[in-house]
Amino acid sequence: MKTLMNFAVRIALLLVVGTLIFDTALAQDKKAARKAKRLEEVKQVIENRRYVFEPTYMNPMRGGGKQLTSDYDMQIRQDSLISYLPYSGQAYQAPVDPTKNALDFTSTKFEYTTTKNKKGGWEITIVPKDNREIQKMFLTISEDGYATLRITSYNRDAISFEGTIEAPPKPKG
Repeated sequence: MKTLMNFAVRIALLLVVGTLIFDTALAQDKKAARKAKRLEEVKQVIENRRYVFEPTYMNPMRGGGKQLTSDYDMQIRQDSLISYLPYSGQAYQAPVDPTKNALDFTSTKFEYTTTKNKKGGWEITIVPKDNREIQKMFLTISEDGYATLRITSYNRDAISFEGTIEAPPKPKG
């Protein structure tokens, strides 16, 4: 009787361990599939030059960084750049319109250069030609869509943002 009980316990243990191993392998496969899908999505939106940078953290040159909770973004389209980003830092010259944020603008005339970096991501340089405030924007994007945006200005301290690259929202209707 004791031998039969030991045998039953061993069988039960083997079934539990086997199930755990199978579930772990299945979860890893799902995770790998999600990552592959994300890598392909990021590659596609970068190649199509149609994506949204969604910042989650702002790092001004002076002072401490700040977690962003509002819906800030920078949209890249083939024919336009739409920036709705906050600014915190020192201005060296008073703005013409003090109610207007320097990083809240739309540009239709800009240089856009993409280079693939050694780690598989992208380095993108954007130079708005129709904006007197912004000198250059440098966007570093990893393969899995994490990004850092650095902005240099003619009359303000530089600022950087950390966030993610997303596909643009689908049009409603």
